[in-house]
Amino acid sequence: MFIIRPIAEGDLKGLMELLADSGHGLTSLPKDEKIIKRKILTSVRSFEHRDDSPNGESYLFVMVELFTGKIVGVSGIISKIGGFEPYYFYRLKSQKRYSQMLDVEKEIRSLHFEKIHAGPAEICSLFLSPEFRNSQNGRFLSLSRFLFMAEDRNFFESQVIAEMRGRVNEDGHSPFWEAVGRKFMDIDFVQADYLTMKSKKFIEELLPEEPILVDVLPKEAQEVVAEVHPNTEPAKRILMQEGFVLSGLVGIFEPGPVLKANLDEVRAVKESIVVEVGKIVPDNEIDSETYVIATSGMDKYFKACLGKVKVQEDKATISDVTATALGLRFGDPLRFVSLKKK
Repeated sequence: MFIIRPIAEGDLKGLMELLADSGHGLTSLPKDEKIIKRKILTSVRSFEHRDDSPNGESYLFVMVELFTGKIVGVSGIISKIGGFEPYYFYRLKSQKRYSQMLDVEKEIRSLHFEKIHAGPAEICSLFLSPEFRNSQNGRFLSLSRFLFMAEDRNFFESQVIAEMRGRVNEDGHSPFWEAVGRKFMDIDFVQADYLTMKSKKFIEELLPEEPILVDVLPKEAQEVVAEVHPNTEPAKRILMQEGFVLSGLVGIFEPGPVLKANLDEVRAVKESIVVEVGKIVPDNEIDSETYVIATSGMDKYFKACLGKVKVQEDKATISDVTATALGLRFGDPLRFVSLKKK
């Protein structure tokens, strides 16, 4: 059984062991112990000290085997992107051109440099150990974040985005970066990606603000624009089933698509229900589908797991296993939502 909880300072070693399998695609969590330690401390502070409105807090959650404590997954939320240092994207635009003389019609795609100072919330940093990948675990890891966001809506922007991992191979080769970024920065993709952990200022200093015509790039670079890495397809599919749509934005270095949604319209937020625990019974005595179940009103003590819930007369019946995993007792509130859209 797995639980999802806020990351703690003592999770550094376990998270580094998990990230050893992450390849070059998890750009927000590089395999650098100093950077990861700093990100963990930032997350701990975000849980403990929150403003009345979103102010760029960064939250990390870990998915842990209940009985061994092994970290098998990680996911994150940023309450509001931008601020003093903006976020950078390309906006992908398309225009049809037609020549009557030649009887030729062409669709011209172009990338337009954009920077966001006061942006939406972002869900990010999702990675699940290959050993534990299946549709249920991946969906649980992704959706649990929305139950946390539903608890304290005023701490998050009303719109939320998700930048999907683009096409980069296991050696860190990005055909788009080779065709565009390297031309202006004279460094390789992995190094550029690493430097953004320290500052993103060099992006605006060196990348041209003039539009880039996709159709004049090498074919292999054209083919990866707005495409996701094969390992990220399941995550994209889950989010689109939850109500996310394409935003028209793509990443700067490896131009994977950016998805967007109104947070209140995300299914896991909109359909989640808060009830009090009325009964705790053996697991085999509950006949129900599988739900994502989370503590309610616990903030930095937030926990989530998969389990069964039966609601009768505005009270929830849960299993003893779920109660133990989440630390729930009679009368405690919980929030739950079905694992999949009905």
